[in-house]
Amino acid sequence: MNDIFHADERTMLERHLDGLRTTVVRKVSGVTWGDATRRLGPSATSIAGILKHLIEVERWWFRYHLAGEDGVPFWSTDDDPDGDFDVTGGWTIEAMVAEYEAECANSRAIAATRTLDDECVRAGRSGDRPTLRWLYVHLVEELARHAGHLDIYRELIDGTTGRWLDDRRAP
Repeated sequence: MNDIFHADERTMLERHLDGLRTTVVRKVSGVTWGDATRRLGPSATSIAGILKHLIEVERWWFRYHLAGEDGVPFWSTDDDPDGDFDVTGGWTIEAMVAEYEAECANSRAIAATRTLDDECVRAGRSGDRPTLRWLYVHLVEELARHAGHLDIYRELIDGTTGRWLDDRRAP
């Protein structure tokens, strides 16, 4: 019997979130920088842009909101709300993956010190202070959507296809 199907709520949420984080890394790995920055539509969306956005999502929810950390660096601003999708500068896909994995590790460390019912230190845009449980569900939703985008981008760019996880039963 596979214990993921019978795990407690927190374990299930964390495994699904980490599974999607792994999927994101797998979907961007091996792509050239030129292909990672290619736009396939009218928006600023690209493989690298999605990855940079997900770095900011981890920072936004775990460091800024849940932990209440001051001075968290963000690329998007009121003047440039899509700044997190801008991939100009000295990036490489390897550097972005390393930054993403570091932010995911920060998020895990912050979450490990809290219960699912603990509220964020800072309120969200609605004025409410979501719980860690809500953050986990929201991040699963956010990462699943963007992993799907990455899947389509890779297929259109270089024909790479495949399941999101090699073995969903054993995350």
